[in-house]
Amino acid sequence: MAGGRPTLPQACVERLAGCDLIVHAGDLMTGDALDAIEAIGPPVAAVLGNMDGPELQRRLPAELLLELEGGVRLGVLHDAGPRTGRLERMRLRFPGAHAVVFGHSHMPLHEQAAGFQIFNPGSPTARRRAPTHSMGLAHVDARAITFELVAL
Repeated sequence: MAGGRPTLPQACVERLAGCDLIVHAGDLMTGDALDAIEAIGPPVAAVLGNMDGPELQRRLPAELLLELEGGVRLGVLHDAGPRTGRLERMRLRFPGAHAVVFGHSHMPLHEQAAGFQIFNPGSPTARRRAPTHSMGLAHVDARAITFELVAL
């Protein structure tokens, strides 16, 4: 912990450093935390979380629709709402997206149906009720995106 805030595990930082893009689904909590993630190296696409303060409210959007390699479209938001109907709700909220990444619950989740996916990578710093700290990796290839949950 640095300054009372959890720091990213080294295994997480090492994986992030080798990525083309870092996607964060909110609850960074401080601008310093966002700055630390940006300092890892790859570009960062982050959205606002419900625990994020005024500085982040000025810096981050509520949601993103990213255009990735091969025309893959990825929606990103913090809170995808209740479990019931979540996959279809995200499909409607992000029409044309291949997948949506979200956070909020800190519970890892991967669901897919009819060519659409939702993915919650959990959290590398605040596991809450999850069995372990975790992060996710997305692999984009030939107009497809696959997700990998990584236990830390």
